[in-house]
Parts: sequence; C-alpha cells; structure tokens
Amino acid sequence: MIGYLCKYAPVEILQAMGAEVSLIMPDASDYSRADRMLHPNICSFIKGVLETFAGGGYDGIVLTNCCDSTRRLYDRLKKEYPQKFIYMAEIPRTAGKAGAEFLAASAAGLADAYTRYSGRSFSCSALAELLKKKREECSARKADAGKAGEYRPPSACKAGRKSSPVKIGLTGARCSRSVLDRIESYDIHILFDMTCTGVPGNFSVPDQILKAVSGESAGGKKTREETAEAERRLLEEYARQLLTQIPCMRMTDCSPRERLLKSFEDRLDGIIFHTVQFCDNYSYEYAALHGNLSVPIQKLETDATSQCEGQIRTRLEAFLESVAASKGISAPQIIRQKREKHRKMGTKLHVMGIDSGSTSTNAVIMDENRRIEAYAVVRTGAKSAESAEHVLREALEKASLTRQDIDMIVSTGYGRVSIPFADRNVTEISCHGKGAHYFNPDVRTVLDIGGQDSKAIRLSEDGDVVDFVMNDKCAAGTGKFLEMMARTLEIDIGTLGQESLHWKEDIDISSMCSVFAESEVISLIADNREKCDIAHGIHKSVASRAVSLMKRVGLQPGYMMTGGVAKNPGAVREIEEKLGEKLFICEEPEIVGAAGAALFGLEELLGEA
Repeated sequence: MIGYLCKYAPVEILQAMGAEVSLIMPDASDYSRADRMLHPNICSFIKGVLETFAGGGYDGIVLTNCCDSTRRLYDRLKKEYPQKFIYMAEIPRTAGKAGAEFLAASAAGLADAYTRYSGRSFSCSALAELLKKKREECSARKADAGKAGEYRPPSACKAGRKSSPVKIGLTGARCSRSVLDRIESYDIHILFDMTCTGVPGNFSVPDQILKAVSGESAGGKKTREETAEAERRLLEEYARQLLTQIPCMRMTDCSPRERLLKSFEDRLDGIIFHTVQFCDNYSYEYAALHGNLSVPIQKLETDATSQCEGQIRTRLEAFLESVAASKGISAPQIIRQKREKHRKMGTKLHVMGIDSGSTSTNAVIMDENRRIEAYAVVRTGAKSAESAEHVLREALEKASLTRQDIDMIVSTGYGRVSIPFADRNVTEISCHGKGAHYFNPDVRTVLDIGGQDSKAIRLSEDGDVVDFVMNDKCAAGTGKFLEMMARTLEIDIGTLGQESLHWKEDIDISSMCSVFAESEVISLIADNREKCDIAHGIHKSVASRAVSLMKRVGLQPGYMMTGGVAKNPGAVREIEEKLGEKLFICEEPEIVGAAGAALFGLEELLGEA
C-alpha cells in the first residue's frame, strides 16, 4: 500500500504499475511519535500524517513539495524508513503548458523511482487503459451530479439529504474522515465538496491520444520515435488533466475556486470552510471569502486529532442552527401531549435546562411564564452524566419539585450528548444567545469565558445568533488559565481577581501560550514582583484575548459577560477598560446557557419553536 496526500500527486502512475494507493486522511489520537521525530510546533496535519503512516502498515508514501512541513516530513521519513518507498513529487504552481510539461517529467521520475524500488516496469499502454476506465467513471459521476444539480462526486462525500431545505457547501483544506462523517451526519444537503481532495480529476483524455500509445501508425508498425512521441503526449495530457482540477491555494491562479463559489451563491444557505491549524494559505482564502460572499460562512480550524471533536461539534451545530433559524425552519419537533395534559388539568409546565461544561454543570428550572423557579451550579466531575444527575437533584430540591414534575429537559454544553435523560440537546452558542436575550433584551454582544474555551456571540434585536467565534483549542484566556496562574501565585482562585485590583506596577504578560505565560509568571515571582501586580498583568492578558475575540464578531454596544470568569472582578474591570463600556452581568452568570436551554424547551412545548 502506497499512501499519498495531494490530489496533484501522479499516483495513477503507480496504479498502472500494479501498486495499490490510498489517500491518507489522518485522525491521530496523539502526536507522541511525531513530536519526537519532528517537532512539537510543526504543522499538526503533517504530524497526523506521520502518526498514520507509521501505524498504518504502509509500504511507502508519495509526498508533494507543497510546504516546508511536508519537506521536513520527507527528510525524516527517508531517514527513519530506508526500506520503504518514500518519494517527493515535484508539483508545478501553474496549470498551463509549462506546468503540464513539468508535471509529466515529475510523473516519469516517479515511475523510474518505483521501478528501482519494486522491480516493476512502467507501461504507457497500462496507464492508457487505467485512464480510459477513470474517464468512464468520471462520466458516470457527472451524469449523476447533473441530475442532482450539484458539483460533487460521491467518492469524497456522501450524497447528502436532498430533501433537506438547508443547503451547505464545503470548501477549504481537506477534512479528516471524522470531520466529514460529522458533517454528513446532519440533516443537510451538501451541494458540493470543494476541499483540496474533494473533487478528483476528470481524466477526460481524448481517444486519439489513448489509441496512439498502443496503436499502429498509418504506414504500419510505429517507429521508436513515433512511440516515444505518443507516450510523451499521453504523459503530458495526463499531467494537464491533473492540473485542471479545482486549484488548491498553493497554485498561482486560484480564481476558479472563487468563480465556482460565486456560481453557487444564490443556492447556498451557508458554507463550511475547513482549514488546518496554522495553515496561512487557507486562512487568507477564508478572510477573502468572508468579505466577498453574501452567505454565512463557518470556519472549522482543526488540528487533525480526535481531541477537537467537541469544539467541531459545537461550531457545526451552532452554525447549522443559526442557518436554519434564518430560513424560518423549526428545530425537530417533539410530541406535545404534555402541553395538552397541563391545559386540561390547569397545572403549570416545568422545563429544565442543563448546561454541561468542562468546569461546572448548571441547571435552571423554568415555569411556563418564563420565571426561573430554581437553579443550581455544581463542579463537573470525571463523568458529565453523573454531574448532570447531581445538578438535577439539587435543582429539583430547591424548587420543591420531583422528576415527574419536569415536562422536558434540554441539555447544552460540551457534555450535552452524554446526558441520557435529556429530551433534546442544543449547542451552547444558541443557548447563550437566547439566555442573554432573556436576561437583558438590549444585549447585542455576548462574551462567555468558560473553563476551557471562550466565545463571542453577536445577537440581533430578536436575540437570534447573527455571528459567533470561539477561541482555538488552547487554555490561554480561559478559566483554566486563571486557575493555573492562581496556583502558581499560591492564591486562591476565588480571590485572584480581588487581589489584582490593588496593583501598583503595570506588568505585561506577553506570551500567548498558557505554558509560556506560566514561565513568565514564575520568572516574575523570582524577581520579587508583588503578587497583586502579577495578577493584574494576568488579567490584562485575559482581557486582551477576550476583546480580540469580540472584535471578530463586531463590537456592537450592549455588552454582556457570562461564564464563571464573569465573577472575577479583576477580569471584568480590565475587559471594561479595553471596551470603554460597562458589561452587563446577571446575578448568576454561569446559568445563562442553562436558562437558554430551558427557554428552548419551553418554546417547544408551547408550540413557539
């Protein structure tokens, strides 16, 4: 098995030589081997490739000269696995005649290298037969796509649910298999997959070129020169076909990508843009599309590991919820016999929202008049389901209700799918937006700083989510970061914010990484700096990150802060100073998401969803 990464890699050469090839789609659980063999700060996608290659039983790999990280991987694999076929294919950056000639020469070089490795010889007639078969497969795909009115082959992405009213396009860098599976699991119609390996080449090589390789000339048997010319034309046409694919962002001319997206603009409800963490090329494209397209676009920045599943799910579901809401599409309906029962008996409805976060699990019980009857906040333990049971019992006790009195339970937060007794789950983005509007209808921009992530949410006048962003998979600027700094300063986390208010010396914590920031704090302690001054610098760092996040959705006045960090007076003051505005903070800022979840349940039962 020979693995490859790039859609421009001429792997049909290897297939014509009898080799089995496979597109590597990394889904690594950790990078322990890659961190040791490469470097912790190298591209996460490339680290995932190394982990997959090393553990996947591959006989070799074909890489392409797309970036420095790939070249570093090539050097390391060549040294680590001398017995395997490790090859770097040189790929042009243009799709014209010169580019096709360059790629044809690169393909011939690949054939020579594999012959030396395997002992198998390359035959242009075998390549011609393979390309003819691929051309027939491509024609069948195009016919199916034409009937469906879409531009996407089923080989890269499933056919989607064409009955769904929500139509989404997928673009950017290649997704991992788990990300694709997650996207395909929702009730949406995926119009196209334009990620860098989402659309394979069409290989519509003309018959005359295919026949010329094995056929005879008009005067009888072909001369050596005629045979060489026919083979040269085949390789060059094959290379040209590879280069006619939707260009990736390393190519000089990427305009066909934008033109294709523009052609779908009036049919799309939203775009999911996938990119790999720290990949500049696709970050530039995202910025351009965000400003030039009229449809909503959600960026999914992943690191090719399974650990980012929670954030991916939240981003996707919140985006799809907002897109569906903009089209006036109701959430999945739940049987409403309970509502009729209460009307007949003259009793009240009761709903519960449970927000299962990384640090705390919060519950709100609300009656049909939208009055909060009780709430509870408990620390999240090792198992989210057990924490949910705990907070359920505590909230019921405070409200003097039983489990049978609750007509619906809606869960939210990262642990929402792990609560078995919930009737429905909604993303924390939507719930925080609805909860914020409930506590203060004038709020337009919500900042939620939780235990392990931060979110900025922009709301419409009706409380609908207009836009949102989440921080990257990093503890910096979150409650976990403040807990870490408090431990380093040997200050209780509950008094860290108050301590920072007494600062005298203005200290800056410059590191963006929580680990490096901790090293800075340790150095400051060694320099005998006052704890209150260091604490002030820590809160300034948190505030800078928070306001930068808010700027990405637009600083629209009417600011609210939610989450546990909203109880920290040092953080609140620094954020307010940077905003130049006061933050609205409700009595218990940790229950805003749970209140929003309860409201979703109430709307469902009252028939308002």
